[in-house]
Amino acid sequence: MSVKCYKCKKSLDLAPEKDIHRSESCNSCFASLRCCHMCTFYDTKAYNDCREPTAERVVDKEKANFCDFFKLSGNQGNFENKEQDALSAAEALFKK
Repeated sequence: MSVKCYKCKKSLDLAPEKDIHRSESCNSCFASLRCCHMCTFYDTKAYNDCREPTAERVVDKEKANFCDFFKLSGNQGNFENKEQDALSAAEALFKK
């Protein structure tokens, strides 16, 4: 499973189980890696954009933060793909 930067979509030389430090950034675009967009729990459809119910609210989802629940996702930047996959599946239901 490869890890991609949420901002520039370039592959990162990281394992999804690696502990990311707050100061780490993408080598290509210098975006923060320990931010909501790079977390497994990040979901724009969830309350406060987070599926972890006990996590404190983080206002700036692109900025490095101190969230105790942060877990590097192997699918960063792929929420658009999931949405597209769901749309394609729904369209397939109505095709003849």
